[in-house]
This record gives sequence, structure tokens and C-alpha cells, in this order.
Amino acid sequence: MKSISIIGAGPAGIEAASVLAKQGMTVALFEKSSSPLKNIADKAFLFPNFAAASDIVELMSKKLLNQNITLHYDTEIVDMRREGQGWKIVDGKGATYYSDCVLMATGYTPFDAHRKEELGYGIYGGVVTSLEMEKMIRYNQIVNSLGEKPKRVVFLQCVGSRDEKSGNHYCSKVCCVTAVKQAIELKRQLPDTEAYIFYMDLRMWGQHFEELYRQSQQEYGVRYVRGRISEASGTFDGRVQIKAEDTLMGLPLKMTTDLLVLMVGMEASEGTRCLAKACGICGDYGFAQSVDPHLGDCLTAESGLYVCGACKRPMSINDVVNDARAAAVAILEAE
Repeated sequence: MKSISIIGAGPAGIEAASVLAKQGMTVALFEKSSSPLKNIADKAFLFPNFAAASDIVELMSKKLLNQNITLHYDTEIVDMRREGQGWKIVDGKGATYYSDCVLMATGYTPFDAHRKEELGYGIYGGVVTSLEMEKMIRYNQIVNSLGEKPKRVVFLQCVGSRDEKSGNHYCSKVCCVTAVKQAIELKRQLPDTEAYIFYMDLRMWGQHFEELYRQSQQEYGVRYVRGRISEASGTFDGRVQIKAEDTLMGLPLKMTTDLLVLMVGMEASEGTRCLAKACGICGDYGFAQSVDPHLGDCLTAESGLYVCGACKRPMSINDVVNDARAAAVAILEAE
């Protein structure tokens, strides 16, 4: 019976572990946190059908109930390398593990909005990230810095993505539709609150995403402004004043809002950067590099080492799950 070490218990790692375990492989699943699916568990609803994130977590967690899967929580893998015909991996406490092959499913980390100082995150209470907004929505506690229901909320796209200053030239893929989703959820909870979305280009690339964008305008009155916000500052009454340019009108503008929501993009996680470097599979922007984006996207230049999910590039959850299944098939065919 072949054995595999899977690093990361997000949707990619869990889906791959489930498929491989059902086919008789012995799976050791390593997760640095104390529980799985950390990047989903703190969400409210998922686009495009507003499925409850908690339901997805519950369904995916059940996939781990297989005798061929051994879970290792609170275990951060810091090094891995080929040894003989198999692989040796090492955790942060110095413990070593051996398996026939390894699958990296180390995922992503959200962009740190503190790096965009001009937007005032961590300085003004009314500036929050999309992750913080998601928690407000989940618990029906959308409030401004004074603890009051906001009268106006502004969402800003492409924070940490498509940005020369941050060094990330790529699109994070999910921010556009997440802003649309959150604006709709805001209007459902607070119908009288004004919602604005500032964008560079709206990339409604997925099935039903364009319909969601239209619905946000026609049914919920969400307003869209093409332009980037150059600066945010606090006001004496605890609100946030923004400076921007409406690039369709070619005019500068100022606006005061109760909440400025920064739609933060995806970056390669520290685990992805560390392990990709250790194995010589570093790709652009710190993500892991596969052999070929078309026919070998789950394979690497190292025999017995596979990659799947957002450790390669930004992906949505459904993309991640499908990619994990593809990786499982590649592993079964090779092993």
C-alpha cells in the first residue's frame, strides 16, 4: 500500500486526501493550525449561490472520517526532501515523517493591508478588510468604528493585487465577485445603507458571476465607480474621507463613508514559500511552480512531489476542489 504526506488541511488537502484514501493509499495529513479549513471557517456565505460556509466546512470535514487518513494538527512542516525512493518531511519540532510521495496543498495567505499605508488600515477604525467585513456579515453585526449601523459603505477592489507598489502584478481572481457578494449581503441586512464599489476592471469570469453583478445593481441599488482610491483619512466624527478619481468621468472626487472595506488579495503563504524554496520549485511571487499549466499542472520537477490548489496561484474554492481531484488522479496514475 502506497503512502502519501499531504501538507495543508484546507479544501485542496482534504479533497485529495479523501480521494486517495478511498483508493487504498495511506494518507498522513499535516495542518499547522488546530483545526482544518481555516480560510473557509471564518466566512459567512460563498459565491455565487450564497451557500453557508459552515455547511461546506461540515461536509468537507466528514471526508476526513476514513481509517486510511491520519491527521496531524498543530504540525507545521518546515522542510522536505527526497530520501532514497521516497520523501522525508520535518516539522517545526524536529519530528520526521516518511512517505512514498508528497502533495503540497499549503494554500495562500491574505494580503496584509497594513502595507498600503495610504489607505489607513490600522490607523482609522472605519477602515476594515474584506475578511473583517465577512465576519460582520456572518454574525449580523455590521457596524462602524463607533458601534453604529453605517449609513454608507465603500468597497475598494485590488488591494494588494494588480499593484506596482505592493509588488503583486497579478489578479487575485476572487476579489471582484466577493465585493459584489458582500455588497448584496450588506443590503440584505441593512437595506437603507448606501453601497459603493470602486474598481479598476470588473472581472466577472465565473458562471453566474455576471448575473450577480447585474442583480446587485438592479435589485439592491449597489453603485459602481471606476477608479482607484488614492488616500483615506479620518474625520472628527469617526468616519473616513476618501480621495479618488472617477476615471470614466475624468474627474477627481471626495467622499465620506462610515466604512471603507479593503478587498485584500491572495499571496503565497509562508509555508508555500518555505517548502517551494526547499524543493527548488519556486514560481512567480513565491507560489509553487508546476511543470506545465496545461497538461502537468499538478506535477513538479521533483519526482514524487505534487502540488494543488492556491499554493500555485489564486483560486476559488470550486477551482481548488477540482484541482485537488486532478492531483489525486495524477498521483494514482504515477504510483
